[in-house]
Amino acid sequence: METLLQNLPVFMLYFCRITAFFVVVPVFSSLNIPTTFKIGLSFFVSLIVFSSRGTGITVPEDLTYVLLIFKEVLVGLLLGFIGYLMFMAIQTAGSFIDLQIGFAIANVIDPMTGTSAPLLGNFKYMIALVLFLAMNGHHYMLDGIIYSYNWAPLDNDLLARMMDGSLMDFLVRTFAQSFMLSFQMSAPLVTALFLTDVGLAFLARTAPQYNVFVIGVPLKIIVGLALLLVLMPGLAVLFQNLFDIMFESMRNLLGIMGKSP
Repeated sequence: METLLQNLPVFMLYFCRITAFFVVVPVFSSLNIPTTFKIGLSFFVSLIVFSSRGTGITVPEDLTYVLLIFKEVLVGLLLGFIGYLMFMAIQTAGSFIDLQIGFAIANVIDPMTGTSAPLLGNFKYMIALVLFLAMNGHHYMLDGIIYSYNWAPLDNDLLARMMDGSLMDFLVRTFAQSFMLSFQMSAPLVTALFLTDVGLAFLARTAPQYNVFVIGVPLKIIVGLALLLVLMPGLAVLFQNLFDIMFESMRNLLGIMGKSP
């Protein structure tokens, strides 16, 4: 009993970080996955981490323990948020395309997050999710949260590092990078649809008898879907680069929160 009471606070710290990670990170945070499965997976992963590196560690049993819980939850949320941010770049790119093609008026419910999402954004998101699972990205996520203790152990000084502004600066730059990736992913279709609008404007000036509002809507849909079909094979390479940037950003985040092992 004395050993149990000594090791339980350490195990709970591991459990807090891993549970917070699964709450936010893509794939595992989906609403389609039962909550009991998420808690059970977090428990067994925490048990594996605790059995490999948690024995022999002592933590304070005063109010400092509350700060340790807050710190571990924050580390898990930040790691999961980086992955979630990169996946949301795909839906943002779809929103830019839907705005030009005319699909922005009809959003759908995303079963992964339970919120409304653009049509093409949700379509690209599902393709990216399938490719992510096909390349065992969820295994890399598990590997990342397990080995995060090599970079940011239980006794790291995360709160002190937050005070110097380096962590906030990294999050702002990562958000700007994800937004730039959204523009890059949507740029070919948005540019083509913009040129279609320019062509329709010339048509309205040269042939006023044509109703460009009646012609423009189906024409932009045809052009947009045709270009999406042509560019579809390149999505695999594009998403692969996005996943590489996501894992690199998570590694850089761990480097800021802790130190290289």
